[in-house]
Amino acid sequence: MHRPPATFQVDGTAIRTRRMALGMTQDDCAARAAISRPYLSQLETGHRDSVRPPTYLRLRTVLDVPDDDDRLLAPATAAAREETHARREGSPQQEEGL
Repeated sequence: MHRPPATFQVDGTAIRTRRMALGMTQDDCAARAAISRPYLSQLETGHRDSVRPPTYLRLRTVLDVPDDDDRLLAPATAAAREETHARREGSPQQEEGL
């Protein structure tokens, strides 16, 4: 059985970019995601970089990011999720040096 990670490493710049593209203030976004505005600010500036799964789900919902879209995740986290997904789907791994 697949268990979600204890925390998700997020990309604060991606969160801020998406929030602004939707025309939301930090206050609006934070209230809709049920987090504090200072916490959202810390995520966006990189002073904090991880959130628990329920918070990540609420942010993704508020920012209208589909389930299969990793744009809010830190690049290394997104790459690891893609690799794990590929292994589950039976995709062959590339050998190094080829």
